Amino acid sequence: MGIRVKILLGFLILTAMLFIAGFWSVYELTNVGESVQNILDDNYRSINSARVMVEALEREDSAILLLLSGKWKQGRDIMNAADRSFRESLKTASANVTISGEEDRIDKIDKSYSAYKEVWIRPIVGTNKENSLDWYFSEIHPAFVKVKEAVFGLMSLNEQVMYKTSVNLKEKAHRAVMPGVIAIIAALVFTLIFNYMINHFVVSPLLDITSGISNFLENGTPFTYSVETNDELYNLSLLVRELMVKYEQKASVK
Repeated sequence: MGIRVKILLGFLILTAMLFIAGFWSVYELTNVGESVQNILDDNYRSINSARVMVEALEREDSAILLLLSGKWKQGRDIMNAADRSFRESLKTASANVTISGEEDRIDKIDKSYSAYKEVWIRPIVGTNKENSLDWYFSEIHPAFVKVKEAVFGLMSLNEQVMYKTSVNLKEKAHRAVMPGVIAIIAALVFTLIFNYMINHFVVSPLLDITSGISNFLENGTPFTYSVETNDELYNLSLLVRELMVKYEQKASVK
């Protein structure tokens, strides 16, 4: 194998190792980023749905107070709009079940909200419930608080998962980078080995051949150096030796 091929092969191997290191790190980091982004998107979607449900519940509570004061149309308009908003958000959360325990929390919200709705869906204006704060605090408010706590339970669950995800992100990123770091270290080690081999098999023989030629020209010392490898340097040493022999033969003739 020639010197040019050896050097080229060494650089190709080094380039391949660095490419693998870079590709591996980018691939792992991309996977981590995508997985974390998906988890955060799912959690945020559920948290946002819970937030909308809480806002809808508070509007319903305000609507009930309007109904208690006898404002039937205004109260019902707000109540119906808030009910639609709550149901749509609950449907969104139900379609976005991605973590353990989330489905149970959604079922609890659905059941408690159905019980809450059963209380205020019946007429209030024009009945004995109108202007009855006792009825509000004995039946409406407890049911309202129960639904709200269930919604906060869903929100809290997703917030906890988001926090754990952010805490684990550093560890996952570290694991993703490690293969690339190992490959880079291996490439550096190979570089040192390659540099040693170039010095041992190329630079040192050239220096020895140069030194042998100088000794022959200055002191007449016979050129006896022999290259171990079968490459261009080996051929060069043979040619130099042959040249020295011919030079000595011509010198003796004279």
